[in-house]
Amino acid sequence: MTDSTPTVVLVHGAFADAASFARVVPELLADGLKVLVPAVPNRSLTGDAAYIASVVRAVPGPVVLVGHSYGGAVITVAGVEDNVKALVFLAGYALEEGESLGELQGRFPDSDLASALVYTPFPVEGSDEPGTDVTVEIDKFPAIFAADVDPDLAKVLAVSQRPLAGAAFAEAAPVAAWKTKPSWGLVSSSDHTINPDVERFGYERAGMTTTEVDSSHLVMLAHPEKVADLIREAVRSVSA
Repeated sequence: MTDSTPTVVLVHGAFADAASFARVVPELLADGLKVLVPAVPNRSLTGDAAYIASVVRAVPGPVVLVGHSYGGAVITVAGVEDNVKALVFLAGYALEEGESLGELQGRFPDSDLASALVYTPFPVEGSDEPGTDVTVEIDKFPAIFAADVDPDLAKVLAVSQRPLAGAAFAEAAPVAAWKTKPSWGLVSSSDHTINPDVERFGYERAGMTTTEVDSSHLVMLAHPEKVADLIREAVRSVSA
């Protein structure tokens, strides 16, 4: 690998954490690639994007930025950093500039996720008003989020969710990095968390190179080889 070989930065989504990439990371490391999997705060779209942008800026050399689910919205914003050379969306939200998650989702029928969300108040430092954490009902999580993941693992994931603050759903993306960066998109065609048409619409609007995998939402754990192959394609394109 040369200095021009990009570092792959993997950005997890809501109700998940860095461990959601546990089966993809070994594939990329075996290729000799440099990989980073930061923890996303999941507090606000612009705040999360600013944090990921700070991680990206600290990487010497080029970056391929990969986002799963809500992480797709995060990389839509953070991906404008100068050293980001390509974007990869995995069952993700590719927002337009000025568009929120709620607006993009609202164009299409609800997924099964909508009726399984749990809203829990949390204290906000310096404010008398609590925030709202959003999670998925534990007993419904495996079927909605991880239907083709090992059932024992899905049960662990269900009780170890990283919540998303409700405010993130209504926050508009200030920029859309896919307008200036080459982008790839993976549609999970059996997704019950995000309507697959939401994924398709965002990718087509962005003119992405798109692939479809018959997978649940957690495609990285269900089909790690296919995810790794798509990331490799992006890496090759910016390494040439």
